Amino acid sequence: MATTASRKTRQSPAKRATSAVASTSAPRASRAPKAPAAQEATALLKADHRRVADLFDQYEKTRSTAKKKTLVDDICKELGIHAKAEEEIFYPAVKAALKDKELVPEATVEHATMKELMAQVEGRMPDGEMFDAKIKVLSEYVKHHVKEEETEMFPKARKTRLDMKALGAQIAARKDELKASWPLSEDKPGLLSRVVEAIS
Repeated sequence: MATTASRKTRQSPAKRATSAVASTSAPRASRAPKAPAAQEATALLKADHRRVADLFDQYEKTRSTAKKKTLVDDICKELGIHAKAEEEIFYPAVKAALKDKELVPEATVEHATMKELMAQVEGRMPDGEMFDAKIKVLSEYVKHHVKEEETEMFPKARKTRLDMKALGAQIAARKDELKASWPLSEDKPGLLSRVVEAIS
């Protein structure tokens, strides 16, 4: 009787193969991809700074007029979107948190001056040493502005109770919107005088 029972519980090789295929072919529950972690605001802005610095370096090294034109367009786009997001989100938050009357107004005026320089080169074909000189001046101006932000404004901002990750998420989302609507029609020459009037 024991032999008969064991025969009944055994599976034929064909049935075992079928079971194995069924078990391996059964669909597995797929895991939803994780959303990227929000980047802290000053880290995001620093990454923008590095990206623009790299574009300026590429401009200085190239001799191709077409390449220069592409790089200038990229520089102006990166700077324009970065400045707009800072002015709308980061600067107001920092100004309120620090009760600041100096750092943010100065940075805003520097942005306006930067935009005036950008307006002289954006969308234009590099045509010689004067054009190169304008890019060099813009590069040096941006370096000065970045140094002040990263050594003065950012460290002070991080010491406040501002939620830097939440700010970073807002800035990233706004940058995506601005990229989709670039170029920004309001960023034209004449901004410097209007900004000076607004903060005086």
